[in-house]
Amino acid sequence: MRSFLFEALITLKDGILDPQGIATQKVLKRLNYSVYNVRFGKLVTFEVSAEDLETAKKVAKEITYRVLINPVLENYELKLVRESENG
Repeated sequence: MRSFLFEALITLKDGILDPQGIATQKVLKRLNYSVYNVRFGKLVTFEVSAEDLETAKKVAKEITYRVLINPVLENYELKLVRESENG
């Protein structure tokens, strides 16, 4: 078995209100920073044990889609960070 470390970057879909981003943008503008379209997201890291990369990717996509995101409101980007032999 091999171990695969993934990162899932989760962001709100375009058109979905981001109250945290709006509040942060207001504060930054009050501080005289010229910023626009401030949006917040989440970065989740997790390891998957699998026989090969393709199986690990399939499991990681399933975990991300079924557990980590709300597919109605959020998008995600999945990235393999590291692959190693289990112990």
